[in-house]
Amino acid sequence: MPKAREVLRAFFMPSRYSSGETKAAAAQAAADLDVPFVELSVDAAFQSEVAEIAKMLQPGETVTATTKQNVQARLRAERMWSWANSAGGLFLQTSNMSEKAVGYTTIGGDMEGALSVIANVPKTVVNYLLDYLLETTGWQGIALTLKKPASAELADDQEDEKDLMPFPVLDACFALYAGEKMSPAEVSSVLYTMFPETPKATIDGWAARFGRLFTMSIYKWVQTPLCLHVGNLDLDRERALQLPVVQKTEWHEPPAK
Repeated sequence: MPKAREVLRAFFMPSRYSSGETKAAAAQAAADLDVPFVELSVDAAFQSEVAEIAKMLQPGETVTATTKQNVQARLRAERMWSWANSAGGLFLQTSNMSEKAVGYTTIGGDMEGALSVIANVPKTVVNYLLDYLLETTGWQGIALTLKKPASAELADDQEDEKDLMPFPVLDACFALYAGEKMSPAEVSSVLYTMFPETPKATIDGWAARFGRLFTMSIYKWVQTPLCLHVGNLDLDRERALQLPVVQKTEWHEPPAK
């Protein structure tokens, strides 16, 4: 069997929003695996691209905050495809199923890749597996990764769970909504029992938000790379959920009183 360093390459492409903690975790993970590690900043390209996009806009239009976040992700994906073409490599996409379900990913950016290795694994399970691997291997790259709250690091003070909702709640919503085919109201009823310390109004907001994000993101996840299938619930359009790409969201809203 070939050694990891013979078949794997690790790339870290920071921007002005990337933290020192993330850089340290990435470098340590590569050292733990004994694979080549290359750091390539996207910041200069990011500044240039934002300026070019601004030239395309009409008076009164502006490059939005979301656009600036997406530009960073797309620059990284473009470089990865170019590396794959040049080195004959396989570009691995690393988004998990929780991010995929609610569209917390960029078309043409971190959604890109030739094969998605954990797109059938919920975020809570990813964290469990990281805890297990840390216990069994002692790899400090994992410890550094788990020490910092999950963040896309595409804007200042960004945290995934603040942008979305707590991952245990998100994964429960996904299992109930997509797996058990429950309505948002039914999802809320189950979540009341699962998270009794959380105000019901907060839970209702999470359930409604998940339903909207999931429905609005179908057009995204049908474009994702093929993924390894490891669980019973999947978002792979070819063998799992067959849902209309475009649909109305009114049915998600509670009936008027």
